[in-house]
Amino acid sequence: MRGLRLWLAPRRIREEGDTPDYRFSLANERTFLAWIRTALALVGGGFAVDQFLPDLRWGVRVGMALALLAAGALCALRAVNHWARCERAMRRGEDLPVSRFPALLSLAVGVVAVAMVVVVVFGWRG
Repeated sequence: MRGLRLWLAPRRIREEGDTPDYRFSLANERTFLAWIRTALALVGGGFAVDQFLPDLRWGVRVGMALALLAAGALCALRAVNHWARCERAMRRGEDLPVSRFPALLSLAVGVVAVAMVVVVVFGWRG
């Protein structure tokens, strides 16, 4: 719950530890923005699969679209969580947090990509 409060009131982070070098905070923000761009691309890909592949079997199309949309939503949420955790760690002089999320996101995108290859090769139609 404390982490969620930091998402909505990031000035609370300033109450912890010492102010880090601004270059590190700006790098953390650039990383956050890169995750947001990735989330937007995943959401766009989910909509593209749903809208531009109408001949694809319904279950396959919806499954791939939902996988991409869910990955985009999780990526956006993870971006702000990671930003807050990194900012707090830098202020406290701690090691930056590690995460399995990049590996899980890569796996999800890879599964959808393999499914798309199968669809292209076998031409599953509804």
